[in-house]
This record gives sequence, structure tokens and C-alpha cells, in this order.
Amino acid sequence: MTAAAVGLSHSPLIGKNDPAREVVDEVDAALDEARRFVRDFDPELVVLYHPDHYNGFFYREMPPFCLATEAHSVGDFGSQAGPLSVDTEAAKALAQGVLGRGVDLTVSARTTVDHGCVQPLEVLFGGITAVPVVPVFVNGVATPLGPISRIRALGTAIGEAAADLDRRVLFLGSGGLSHDPPVPVLDGAPSRVAEALIAGKPPTPEQRTKGEERVVQASRDYASGVSSMIPINPEWDNLLLDLLEKGSLEELDTWTPQWMGEQGGGSSHEVRTWIAAFASLAASGSYTMGSRFYRAIPEWIAGFAVATAQ
Repeated sequence: MTAAAVGLSHSPLIGKNDPAREVVDEVDAALDEARRFVRDFDPELVVLYHPDHYNGFFYREMPPFCLATEAHSVGDFGSQAGPLSVDTEAAKALAQGVLGRGVDLTVSARTTVDHGCVQPLEVLFGGITAVPVVPVFVNGVATPLGPISRIRALGTAIGEAAADLDRRVLFLGSGGLSHDPPVPVLDGAPSRVAEALIAGKPPTPEQRTKGEERVVQASRDYASGVSSMIPINPEWDNLLLDLLEKGSLEELDTWTPQWMGEQGGGSSHEVRTWIAAFASLAASGSYTMGSRFYRAIPEWIAGFAVATAQ
């Protein structure tokens, strides 16, 4: 197997509340570089570590991670809706390989994914059916959250199992770095909200539209400095990128969920997708981070980063 990795932030606010033109141009240049990297690598399979924002996974059953043998995009925030090109046979082989290596893994034969999974496929490949993919959900929102060591174990096991496929495999981590968007929490939620977080009843189109409008307005308030959301933390974000670049993944085991939330906000746990992707790459040996971009972008409520490694 030949392996590579890409870490890529996502934001549903791209195109809806953009920063200054020069910032967008910087992001576009970094994304162009990542696209060139992916095009040159020409993956035969993408293992996509992604979060969820209560569109596919709910408190009725909330696994720490889940591998999909079939997936369908809900199409939130204008992302592409419909089935992903999941390589079912590869997904089943990876699941068996992970379980055989002693890592408990949930498997779903019908997963619903949202923009956190879809946006990287749109950005890097032009759509959700352009490349064979195995989606792996990594919980980065719903408490309680487990230790980083288990995320590394997952990534390592998938990386080792992928080596048995003898294909060019791209490990792709999709997540913002420090960010604290208005994602609902179960503790203390009103009964109506709590029921939605537990049962997972799909919102009506009107409810989804109103919810997305609230997120856009929250981003405008945040960028204008009139929000109580935890600030983006470039120091913490770059510490993560430094450790990933050096391959010092074991040092991340000291990062507790509480500390991560304090440093990077409620959704900082999406960095677990990056950690899993780089742990998968490291399973094949040492690697080199070829490109690295970072920018704090309040308009997108995100510490926004793009990195490639091989």
C-alpha cells in the first residue's frame, strides 16, 4: 500500500459569510495546493474521518466512532445530497481488520452524513461520487468523549488494515480546529431540543432552513465581536499542527476532553478526525508534512487549516 494524508477544515459558512477577499484568496491557494497533491497521488480509495452535527448520529445510540458500508448525504447547508460512492467491500475488510486488531468498532450499513463529511469530497474531488470512499464517523460533539489514545488506536488499526488492501489509500481528516459554534448540547436542554438530540427526528425543510439561518447570524455576531462563543485559539491550533507535523502523536494522549474544550471550544474535538488520519498514515512508517496552512477566520467560526503528508 502507498499512503498519504490530508487534514482539511470544513465550515458550512463558506460562501455564506466570507471574510475579506485576500483571506478567501489565501484559503483558495491552500486548497489548490491540496488538490494538486491529491491529483498527483491519485488515490484508489479514500478513508474519510468525519464528524457529525446531529444529522446522522444521536444520543439514542452515540458511538465514539463508526465505519460505514453505505452512506447518504443529507445535503445540509447547500452541500450535495445523495449516496456516496462507498467501497463496500473495502469497508467490510477494514472493519474486520480493525476488530481483529482489538479495537471495538461500530459498523453501519446505512449512515447519514452531513457537510462535515461531504464538503472535503466536494472541495478535493468535485463531488461525493468521484472517488471510492470509506466514511468513518468520529464523534467530536456529543459528550461524554473518550481519550485521544483510543482515537490513535482506531487510526492505527485502520492504517494497518488498509495496508492489506494493497492500494493507494488517502486518509482524509475533516474538521475545524479551535471553534465554538452554536451546536446544541443535551445537558440542560429544553425538552423539545433534548428529544431531537436523542431521537433524531429529521427536521422539516422549514426547520432546517431556520436552523441554518441561525448559524449564519451567529457567525456574523461572532465576527463583529458581540458573541459569547469561545474565541479561536491560534496558539492551540498550531500546537496541534506542530505535533502532527513532527509525528509526535503519542504526546496528544495527555490532552483531556475538558482541557481541549477549554482551549478550543465545544467543537475543538473535531481535531480527532485529523489525529485519526495521521495515525493511519503513521501506521505505514514515518511521514513528511509537505504543506501546511493555517488562518483564524472568525467569519467561518473556525481555526481553518489545510495540511498534506506522505
